[in-house]
Amino acid sequence: MSELAQAVDRYLAELGRANASPHTLRNYASDLQQFVDYFTPPGAAAPAPSELDTKLLREWLASLYERRLDPVSIRRKLAAVRSLFQFLLREKTVPANIAKLLRTPKAAKRLPVVPTAEQTNTLVDAVGADQFERPFPERDLALFELLYGCGLRISELVSLNLEDFDFREHWIRVRGKGRKERQVPYASKAAAALDKYLAHRPAKDHALFLNHRGGRLSDRGAREIVKFYARMVSGDASLHPHSLRHAFATHLLADGADLRAIQELLGHARLATTQKYTQVSLTDLMAVYDKAHPKARK
Repeated sequence: MSELAQAVDRYLAELGRANASPHTLRNYASDLQQFVDYFTPPGAAAPAPSELDTKLLREWLASLYERRLDPVSIRRKLAAVRSLFQFLLREKTVPANIAKLLRTPKAAKRLPVVPTAEQTNTLVDAVGADQFERPFPERDLALFELLYGCGLRISELVSLNLEDFDFREHWIRVRGKGRKERQVPYASKAAAALDKYLAHRPAKDHALFLNHRGGRLSDRGAREIVKFYARMVSGDASLHPHSLRHAFATHLLADGADLRAIQELLGHARLATTQKYTQVSLTDLMAVYDKAHPKARK
């Protein structure tokens, strides 16, 4: 194995220890393997990380453009390489993070597709109606109620344990990105769904959501559950767990919730990130302003 490949393995192991989500680990592993493959000619080994320079990295970046990759994909791959070199810099394997000198491609600003409140409630109600003869309908309903009712990331949802819940006061301790913890409330519908699920749930594991073998439900398993119901109820299999997180933020803001409060609930470090999660029309925002801001009152 080349020094470059070994460096990637060390970095991915460090990401795992830092509690990176399975989704992040998969993407970074794939992107960095492609990076290693690019610099590994047939019958030869890849150069050591310290032998790479800005010119070589620019050639690699140009190859991504030649493949006509989406700018978002190129930005992600570049971010993975920058993070790798930052890790190697901390290790003192390289003298500088040369990947920082590469220009980041501009990506078109895209708003996430967010289901309306009516569409979301129709979907969740259909899950609760248990009309598809699913093996664990109580679990599926609790999963949807927490995704939409609390705005959780899918990685946060599947990592929940029973001891993370204050069932009396309706609070959840959520472990977010970078091992940051936050307290998130859950409402009566989620509480009722949880009570029903826990009454049917086999007591085999401290994980909240279990798979058919009695072990912790995986990230992939949870995504497949959401995809199944989205396809069966709305005929749209493109709806994913993050759509419900977007819906959570958007619908809260539309109903007059404070943007900074939503930021806290979502676990965002920056308010700008929260703003991208909301799809509220200017008319809706002005209505919230007129209702809530002292200067708007006559």
